[in-house]
Amino acid sequence: MRRPVARNLTVLAVSAAVVVSVGAAAPPPAAQSPGGGKTPMAVGYGGAVSSVDPDASAAGIEVLRKGGNAVDAAVATAAALGVTEPYSAGIGGGGYFVYYDAKSRTVRTIDGRETAPLTADENLFVENGKPLAFADAVSSGLSVGTPGTPATWRTALDRWGSKRLSSVLKPAERIARDGFTVDETFRSQTASNEARFRYFPDTAQLFLPGGRLPVVGSTFKNPDLARTYAELGRKGVDTLYHGRLGRDVVDTVNKPPVDPGSGWNARPGDLSAKDLAAYRTKVQAPTRTSYRGLGVYSMAPSSSGGTTVAEALNILERTDLSKASKARYLHRFIEASRIAFADRGRWVGDPAFEDVPTKELLSQRFADARECLIKDDAVLTSPVPPGDPRHPERCGTGGTAAPTTYEGDSTTHLTVADKWGNVVAYTLTIEQTGGSGITVPGRGFILNNELTDFSFTPANPAVHDPNLPGPGKRPRSSISPTIVLDRHDKPVVALGSPGGATIITTVLQTLTGFVDRGLPLADAIAAPRASQRNAAQTELEPGLYDSAVRKQLEAIGHSFKVNPEIGAATGVQRLPGGKWLAAAESVRRGGGSAMVVRPVR
Repeated sequence: MRRPVARNLTVLAVSAAVVVSVGAAAPPPAAQSPGGGKTPMAVGYGGAVSSVDPDASAAGIEVLRKGGNAVDAAVATAAALGVTEPYSAGIGGGGYFVYYDAKSRTVRTIDGRETAPLTADENLFVENGKPLAFADAVSSGLSVGTPGTPATWRTALDRWGSKRLSSVLKPAERIARDGFTVDETFRSQTASNEARFRYFPDTAQLFLPGGRLPVVGSTFKNPDLARTYAELGRKGVDTLYHGRLGRDVVDTVNKPPVDPGSGWNARPGDLSAKDLAAYRTKVQAPTRTSYRGLGVYSMAPSSSGGTTVAEALNILERTDLSKASKARYLHRFIEASRIAFADRGRWVGDPAFEDVPTKELLSQRFADARECLIKDDAVLTSPVPPGDPRHPERCGTGGTAAPTTYEGDSTTHLTVADKWGNVVAYTLTIEQTGGSGITVPGRGFILNNELTDFSFTPANPAVHDPNLPGPGKRPRSSISPTIVLDRHDKPVVALGSPGGATIITTVLQTLTGFVDRGLPLADAIAAPRASQRNAAQTELEPGLYDSAVRKQLEAIGHSFKVNPEIGAATGVQRLPGGKWLAAAESVRRGGGSAMVVRPVR
């Protein structure tokens, strides 16, 4: 049982409800972002959708208007993102799906993470006794895991949806066939991948039309993906896991179609029809922790998101962040993140292969033992050694420190609510921006490089690394789709973000900004971010790096470096009287797109 904090939890729950009502008084719903026509906030009735893209959000709204529920709309939005955000998500990848059921007032989750081939072992990325360079691994068949996104859609619709897959894929199929307008983000992401896209003729033909970068303002069409979606609608996702589409994926992974003139060594993978047929999503209990009297629910391992966000919140529970100065708030946030990442690296992996102490990582007892490491006038030295959640000792550590391994920062997140009160927070990914860079010929989508989320070799040779590759193993993720409930188990807010390992710190900072600092949801999302992942330096966006608070924090020992952009969050918030507020980025990734079924001023 968590011991109460200084303030009364009943009052805190009421305060949270007050914060919800205050959110409606944030910037006007029609405020436009500088990204060009996107609306980062909307308020209204009938349900809400928030994503990074207006075509994708509109696809979800279309399904809600036709009587679909939040699950139906989430799949429709995700499918549309596979068209308009093909370098971040698609049916060649995977993700994590968190669902709140209004009728039972319960939260359920789907682990749709990609899996390694059944032939994989811990030397998957070792060549001639040495780990491959990341650049050599990422654009190769070796990096491709068995896709989990189509199976996630099937599981969600079968269990909680009200529409057929063929129905909810229609908006995305239409966008792929008729095209969408290229924006600066799409062009710049293409440009940053241009060199490796040219290694693969099918990728270059699709994403470099006429051999050139797509022009901002032009219409981009993907008829191959439109046909693939139509096939998924007719045949179901078994066409991937047991059929023709799956054979095309296997052939592409095992013999990547490389331009012979490029000189690129696209190392072949070892994916088989058996791997596809054996793939299963995992419907599992969420992580849960209590914070300021609210229930915070997220993804359990194989994602480290739920446990790491929860541990950091539990550490922060003992500090009244609402009254702290900005410098003290950020100091405590940074140090809690540092400690939680230390424990994440030591203990979290795929629980089918590793003994992950999930319950203990979520315990307040363990958080209290770790919280005492934080001093207001000094900074912990990174990498911080992990603690032992099974046998917590006050200010104790349970092993040798290890650095946080690299995790690709491209992903996308969507958040949906419907008129019945159901909510979905869904983060999906193909890992790196542009994934493996390998397009399945004639199919219109890029394959993931999720297996590079494994440790290539032990992060610290002195201790067991729970994130080494293995047969059928899921690589550790930082994805953190989160739903927060009040003391009556009704939604307060739901949110998530892309950003690799920065997902965890983005969700944590947005939650504490909203719950503790009293920021309206749109402002909590827009606030400049910091990200500490058990490293020597903390990353700051320019809004913090160029501020006076940086010097205050440096005075007690913090060291910083600039990160131009951290994450790209979206969220929805329940308002009184059946209204919803949808919020997205105002600037990051060119701004996001928040929509509601029936807008109100």
